[in-house]
Amino acid sequence: MDLNLVGKRALVTGASKGIGAAIAEVLAGEGCHLHLAARSEDALQDLAKKLRDAHGVEVTVHAVDLRVPEDLERLAAATADAGILVNNAGDIPAGTLHQVDRDRWRHAWDLKVYAYVDLSRLFFARLGERGSGVIVNVIGAAGERPTAGYIAGGAGNAALMAFTKALGGDGPRRGVRVVGVNPGPVATERITAMRAANADVDASFAALPSGRVAEAREVADLVAFLASPRAAYISGTIVTIDGGISAAG
Repeated sequence: MDLNLVGKRALVTGASKGIGAAIAEVLAGEGCHLHLAARSEDALQDLAKKLRDAHGVEVTVHAVDLRVPEDLERLAAATADAGILVNNAGDIPAGTLHQVDRDRWRHAWDLKVYAYVDLSRLFFARLGERGSGVIVNVIGAAGERPTAGYIAGGAGNAALMAFTKALGGDGPRRGVRVVGVNPGPVATERITAMRAANADVDASFAALPSGRVAEAREVADLVAFLASPRAAYISGTIVTIDGGISAAG
C-alpha cells in the first residue's frame, strides 16, 4: 500500500533508538523527509546517515533535551517545515507510589507527559494555521490497564490518552488530526535486557496471547499509517497494539 507520504516532512522525538528509530526508518522508507530529535547526537547522526544512504531522504538531527523549555521551543522553531509530529520520547520508571518519589515522578513526566503537551501546543497552532497536519502520540497500553507497580507510567499514559482524544476531537475543524498509539510490550533494548536477566520475565512473555512481544517495526508501521493520508478520517482515536493482551482480561 502506498501511504502517500513521499515528500512530506515529519519530526520524530525519542528517535535515537527503539520504537523511535523504527518509526524513522519506516517513514524514510515511505519517502518522508525527517527531523530526528533525542539527547544522543552520536546515535542520531548514525541513524541519519543510514536513512539517507538507504532511502535518499533529507534527515536533520536535533540534539535536545525536551525537559528544557528552551530546547523544546528551539526544536519547534527549527522544524517549522514539518507537517507531521510524532511524540515518542519518554522513559517513565516502574515502581509503586512509595518507590517513585516526588522528584523522579516529575522528572519522568516532564519528558513523557509535559513535553508531549507543550510540543503539541506549538505544532497544533502552526498546523491549524496551514489547515493541515497530523500529530501522533506514542503513549502506552499501561494507560488502559494501570497497575500499582507502574503507577507513574500508567497515570501519565492515561493523561496522554485523554489529551489525545480531546485534541483529536477538535483538530479536524482546523484540518489537523491527532491520534494515539498504545503499544504493549515491545522488543526494545530495555525488554531484551529484562528477559536476559530474569527467566520469569521471559516465561511471562511466552505466555502472552500471541506468545511473543511486538517488534518495534510493527508499532512503526501502525504509526506511519496513522500519520498518512490513508488515515484521513481518523482523529481522536487511540489504537492499541498489544497482541490481544488488553482483550484477554
